[in-house]
Amino acid sequence: MSEWWTYRPEDFLLFSPRVYWRLFELHNADWWPLQIVALLAGLSILTALLRPRPWSSRLNGIILAAGWGFVAWAFLWQRYAPINWAIEYVVPLFALQALLLLGVLSSGWLTLPDRRRLPRYIGLALTLYAVMLHPLIPLMSGRSWQMAEIFAMTPDPLAIATLGLLVGAHPARWAWPLMAIPLLWCLLSWITLDTMGSSTAWVPLIAIGLALLGRFWPRTGRANST
Repeated sequence: MSEWWTYRPEDFLLFSPRVYWRLFELHNADWWPLQIVALLAGLSILTALLRPRPWSSRLNGIILAAGWGFVAWAFLWQRYAPINWAIEYVVPLFALQALLLLGVLSSGWLTLPDRRRLPRYIGLALTLYAVMLHPLIPLMSGRSWQMAEIFAMTPDPLAIATLGLLVGAHPARWAWPLMAIPLLWCLLSWITLDTMGSSTAWVPLIAIGLALLGRFWPRTGRANST
């Protein structure tokens, strides 16, 4: 019997990269044309970050909560869990995140950041990437566009967009608990992608770094308007 130290991280994967990426292709095929609705929902969040309104936080809370609930059931439970038993323990966390977002954001307890603060720009960059650029990764990686990961339909762009919205939100006592599960998922995604040898493993890791940078950025000073 081989010694335990001879094993590599990829030896513990329960699925091949081909099977993993196939999940997204099947998921997209089954739920078309919901992707159009998801894109419009993502654009509405971007609009709220660019031009905040008194009702923006409530609307975004409803959109994100619906996304976390949908991904928990339609993607994680229906597709991912059958090939990865550990995901069964992640599904309740996604459901919890949906309830937290619905309760906190839709209640108006959190407000969007001041437009002159760096966290707002970090949040806008993360959200813009998650909604508009992340779906293009398959094309840049030599995979089919049908394997695109869409905001509010798959976990990675949903978690990154959620971090983008929350990174500059205040008060911090409400923002931090809402960021915990998206940060945890990005960490798990990085481990999975890195173990598979994916060239895009750095994406969730950078999202974590930017979110933490924005969250720890001093909020006492304001930039001078130009």
